[in-house]
Amino acid sequence: MPARELGRTGLKISAVGFGSWVTGGPGVMGWGAQSDDESVAALHRAVAGGVNWVDTAPVYGFGHSEEVVGRALAALPAADRPLVFTKCGLVWDANGVEYQDLTPESIRRECHDSLRRLGVDHIDLYQIHDPDPTGPPIEESWGTLLELAQEGKVRHVGVSNMDVEQLDRCQAVGHVDTLQPPLSLVKRDAAGDVIPWSARNGTGVIVYSPMSAGLLSGTFTAQRAAALPEDDWRSRNAEFRPPALERNLALQEALRPIADRHGVTVGAVAIAWTTSVHGVSAAIVGARTASQVDGWLPAATLELTADDLDEVVTALRATGAGRGPIPA
Repeated sequence: MPARELGRTGLKISAVGFGSWVTGGPGVMGWGAQSDDESVAALHRAVAGGVNWVDTAPVYGFGHSEEVVGRALAALPAADRPLVFTKCGLVWDANGVEYQDLTPESIRRECHDSLRRLGVDHIDLYQIHDPDPTGPPIEESWGTLLELAQEGKVRHVGVSNMDVEQLDRCQAVGHVDTLQPPLSLVKRDAAGDVIPWSARNGTGVIVYSPMSAGLLSGTFTAQRAAALPEDDWRSRNAEFRPPALERNLALQEALRPIADRHGVTVGAVAIAWTTSVHGVSAAIVGARTASQVDGWLPAATLELTADDLDEVVTALRATGAGRGPIPA
């Protein structure tokens, strides 16, 4: 699998990485019931296919995702273990209520807990999960991550879900190694601001939800949307309800001829579009099962042609799906 430079970190990562949000199972922003054994098998299939990094977070299942990732890592020979990326800033109390805490004390405590759950002696990339406008100045929180890097607890540091103004403030304190924004054909805003900022500043970009949480997988239907359980966050999301749902499903179908020409899934086309955006280093892709991994692994080597990309633009304009700039 081709490797890509991740900004100035020196890390060379596969064009797709394994996302373990669904691995956390049900919860406030969970995906419903999920088998731990199938999660481990899915991550192992991704690694066997050439994926060399996994992205997780403590808040996914309130520590459960990190624990399952740790179990999967422990079952692999040391030489085969992927790079481990995780996050901080979203925590929970004894009653299972999620809240933000980006104080230096909380960040250090979270880092210690993540190291324990993952069973590793350092974290390859440690990221602020979400900015907290009511918390300490972002410069203070970012400075704590830089200290953790100096201490060797983490190798590289990054941020997620930040705007340009917040990125500028962090960059003034110390270089932002990476950015993790959402990017898909349904949610394109990042392509117009934070991804160009990253390209100008030598910041690596790993995008999340490139298949728009399954909407562009090639297998999603209106019936599946209607049957989503209450403990799956998508059941409460406007993109999974009319009228947006119809537009998104029309876009999914419009990608099918491109997928057929390349002999890949619609999901692989959707992912490859995100990694074709200038400034994007790689995409995080989740999976419930090993077979789902097989469906999107070809995205890592899929090169969309100019005609393919023009067809995508035509589909976006015809369906009116999503929001954000449409590529020229």
